[in-house]
Amino acid sequence: MPEPDKILRMRTVLARTGLSRSTIYRKMKDGTFPSQVRISEHCCGWRESEINRWIDDPVHYREDGRNRTNPPKESEVTEGTPR
Repeated sequence: MPEPDKILRMRTVLARTGLSRSTIYRKMKDGTFPSQVRISEHCCGWRESEINRWIDDPVHYREDGRNRTNPPKESEVTEGTPR
């Protein structure tokens, strides 16, 4: 049975990624860094698996799971969009 995903707090994420707090929030807004998950009313953290996925390929990470270098799927191409 796989181990459950750990929730990492800000201090740990800062240490693992080498990013500043403001850069993390900016990248979250851009969709190029994992979003936080709410732990309680006043606490948030990140899934360790998502942070590890970002660390594996920070340049191509996208929140929606698509890799920028992969072309969009046929169903994602809208009329008028260059292929």
